[in-house]
Amino acid sequence: MIKVLRLQVIQFFYLTLFLLLSSCAVGPNYKRPTIPLPNTYISTSLSSGGKTQQFIANEDIPAQWWSLFHSKPLNDLVVASLQHNPSVGVAQANLRASLENVYAQRGALYPFVGASFLPNRQQVSQILQTVLANNTYLFSLYTAQLFVSYTPDVFGGIRRQIESSIATAANQHFQLEATYLTLSTNVVNAAIQEAALKEQIFITKKIIASQTKILTMIKHRKKVGDADTLDISTQEAALAISEATLPPLKKQWDIQRDLLNALTGRFPDDARTPGFHLSDLKLPTNLPVSLPSTLLEHRPDIRAAEEQMHAANALIGVAVANRLPNVTIGFTNAGTAATSLSTLFEPNTLFWSLAGIITQPLFDAGTLRHKQRIAEANYQQAAALYRLTVVNAFQNMADSLKAIRSDTMAFQAASKAAQSTLRSVTISRQQYQLGDSSILTLLINEQLYLQAQLNLIQARANRLSDTVALFQALGGGWWNNACVQTIKTSSAK
Repeated sequence: MIKVLRLQVIQFFYLTLFLLLSSCAVGPNYKRPTIPLPNTYISTSLSSGGKTQQFIANEDIPAQWWSLFHSKPLNDLVVASLQHNPSVGVAQANLRASLENVYAQRGALYPFVGASFLPNRQQVSQILQTVLANNTYLFSLYTAQLFVSYTPDVFGGIRRQIESSIATAANQHFQLEATYLTLSTNVVNAAIQEAALKEQIFITKKIIASQTKILTMIKHRKKVGDADTLDISTQEAALAISEATLPPLKKQWDIQRDLLNALTGRFPDDARTPGFHLSDLKLPTNLPVSLPSTLLEHRPDIRAAEEQMHAANALIGVAVANRLPNVTIGFTNAGTAATSLSTLFEPNTLFWSLAGIITQPLFDAGTLRHKQRIAEANYQQAAALYRLTVVNAFQNMADSLKAIRSDTMAFQAASKAAQSTLRSVTISRQQYQLGDSSILTLLINEQLYLQAQLNLIQARANRLSDTVALFQALGGGWWNNACVQTIKTSSAK
């Protein structure tokens, strides 16, 4: 009996091996769609328009790109946000769930084996003939069974489902990288805006103080007949306008402080979050610009969109396989049964049955055909979203490059205005000391200088923010992360 059982098991596995070797994966194999890419991001020459920054073609970006601003408090804040922001935990959990889904679906490629043991004590009615040869009406029955079932992946439906799950997990990986990039970008931008607003508040207060002095002097001149009511009203209006700009600046600064705390996973008014000054943030001098073809590999949103398209493509194969025959074979019932535990594994207690089934849909009112069409339409949608993501990425790059060049010129103009007003203040101060100019003229020139300083602060903040936007548009350098390199090496092996 045991030899017969062994023979059947051998036949079972040879049949399974034959089905595996002869199986194929139906449905289209994934291939990245060809998109004609431009040779450059912008048609004009790639120049920043200034000497402080220069574009370096095909330059790489460090994974910790924010370190290029040379601010330790900023570095610490970005690291804290990556460690404690809840959005990172959400993305990491999604990735873990996607990976576990891949591992779970891979189990369908292997046989399912189960076992059971059923001890039973029963008594047969004495008016009936007992099932045992010794006419024992009260007896025990012990049954041990092994269940083996296997569904060969003849047409590759299971493999296509696994392929889709792997692509979905890769999509979640790039979604995680996009979360890192977006979060670090938001932190750096919030720090820049917080520093700019702080300096704008300081300058605005000095402007208000200067205008208050001017108003006091005009009122004094009116008393001696050297000014009239119109002069006072004009200056009061100018002072009121300056005072009206201060509360919104304070409001924006408070919001930026709350934003910095929220980005680092902290509650508002947390004292651990540092303050920033624009002078503490160094403008990166070398701005990397990758090749257009490289952008497809470095942008996490493009890679995520491509993996989404890959997953949708594999599901077409799943839909096609569902319309083809399905084969299931296995030992539906194999085991041993005896009236005592001591004889449970004797040869004459064995029983088994081997069964197989092939199912083929014959009539389903077109359900499976329409499901295949749904899968094909979903792939077309994913492919269109991929192309849209690529177009948006090139738009981001072009906008960033043009903004850097434009804001460089704006910064140069603001610097020139600040220098001119500073010379006016210096000359007015010298003339006042010599008695050739009034204090009113000096205060007016100082006010113009302070206004030029406000414009210069905003221009400097714009240059920093546009540099951040360029790093984000390039993908943020995630591919240079040591963890990513370890994953690539492991995958290659």
